[in-house]
Amino acid sequence: MDLRSGLTIESDLELFISALPSDLQESLRGDPRGDALLEVVMDLGRLPEARYPDRIVALRATPVTEDDLRYVASSVSAFGGDNRAGIERTLHRISAIRNRGGQIVGLTCRVGRAVYGTIDIIQDIVETGKSILLLGRPGIGKTTKLREIARVLADTVNRRVVVVDTSNEIGGDGDIPHSAIGRARRMQVPVPAAQHAVMIEAVENHMPEVIIVDEIGTEEEARAARTIAERGVQLVATAHGNTLENVLMNPTLSDLVGGVQAVTLGDDEARRRGTQKTVLERRAPPTFDIVIEMVEMDELVVHEDVAQAVDALLRGMEPPRECRRRAADGSVERERVVATSEPTMLKGTAIAGRWADATPVAPDEGRRTAHVYAYGISRDRLDQAIRELGVAARVTKDWKEADLVVSLRAHQKRFRAKLRTLGPDTAVRFLRGNTYAQVYGCLREFFSLSRESTEEQAIEEARTAIERAIAGESDIELTPRNSYLRKLQHELASAYQIESRSVGEEPRRRVVIAGGSGR
Repeated sequence: MDLRSGLTIESDLELFISALPSDLQESLRGDPRGDALLEVVMDLGRLPEARYPDRIVALRATPVTEDDLRYVASSVSAFGGDNRAGIERTLHRISAIRNRGGQIVGLTCRVGRAVYGTIDIIQDIVETGKSILLLGRPGIGKTTKLREIARVLADTVNRRVVVVDTSNEIGGDGDIPHSAIGRARRMQVPVPAAQHAVMIEAVENHMPEVIIVDEIGTEEEARAARTIAERGVQLVATAHGNTLENVLMNPTLSDLVGGVQAVTLGDDEARRRGTQKTVLERRAPPTFDIVIEMVEMDELVVHEDVAQAVDALLRGMEPPRECRRRAADGSVERERVVATSEPTMLKGTAIAGRWADATPVAPDEGRRTAHVYAYGISRDRLDQAIRELGVAARVTKDWKEADLVVSLRAHQKRFRAKLRTLGPDTAVRFLRGNTYAQVYGCLREFFSLSRESTEEQAIEEARTAIERAIAGESDIELTPRNSYLRKLQHELASAYQIESRSVGEEPRRRVVIAGGSGR
């Protein structure tokens, strides 16, 4: 056992090394930084590699042979339908790559570690008894969190906990689960496709108070999750997706957070909301009460009321949330972000002393179009925001020519090198999430547009054009606008008994105010 930064880490590294060919064992044992080993990759005909957080090392000068692969395969348990195997009573995972004939031609041998002491950052949430969904990119530590949640709830809170372990990642390989899950019971899944059935079986046969599930990814598993939650059992699970919005917009998994449906509003309600008549709304109560987005192992975003958060996202607003991170001294820092009534964005983040204030920067007056480079941001959302705002901007693939660089706060570190090469006139914005509200607010800020400016500008432009038409001018084309703003312009023209029509294709569709003989 090692004590690192207040965490106790148990790796069983020697058992992992012993499953490899003898010459690879010698190479790994001779590495002084072996405790940081992430995985060993063995592909037929290529050099075997040891992968660490900051480097990749070739373990020998000769390629991997079929005998090497067979040796490892014989040293671990039998491979299941998901091509995964393990080492009994450890958390190590060996995954196979097969050719068309079913023969193993590659192995990914991943080191599994039981980490104790990570759960205090959300222990108060875990002990509430509410169902929790963990989100985050692969390798960020979701399964590690699940494992410790199972142990804490079983040993400290004294609840009846059942772990549904599809690939033996939570409880380790073999019939006896790893001690990292404490007194929690473990149900293995014969094939991945049966995970939803085992989830229901756990509820019906074993009277759990808590069920732990890793990687909900199918409609059947989503339905099983809802059934479990409706029976009053606390469900703690992970799902494919980095953010709440990812899950919401995933047709397979959206039911976990309430689902989405299109609703047609009446004219008065649409006018009151300032939206189109057809809008998106939450379909049902969420399966999970709380969603936790893992930015890093010790940096989390907590949505304590999923229903409220989803409703806000569907209305284009920033949802309420709490940001939690572990400080250098081990304490947990909390920052609560309240819901906004208007689309907004978080302030830009300073890098290397630049852009600390995120001051709005407009493009040069002589430049017809501003170039926007997006890193980790949806191109569709960016294009939509440009159309909605009616600004002169286009998305570029060359970050060196960008007037504005938009990325996610989660990508801040990996983007650091590029930032140092940008010119002093390039604006940079780091957004908390890849949501339309964040992207919209970012562009609005960059172009120095107030919240109400686009609507007011559209109406004022139409009013001026109407006065010119009454004065006898010929047809007057207005600036391209989105459908909602065009509707406002048409209504204003109708009130003055002036004819108007829309011409062009999106995103350049615009209103023409009829003048002269066309009135």
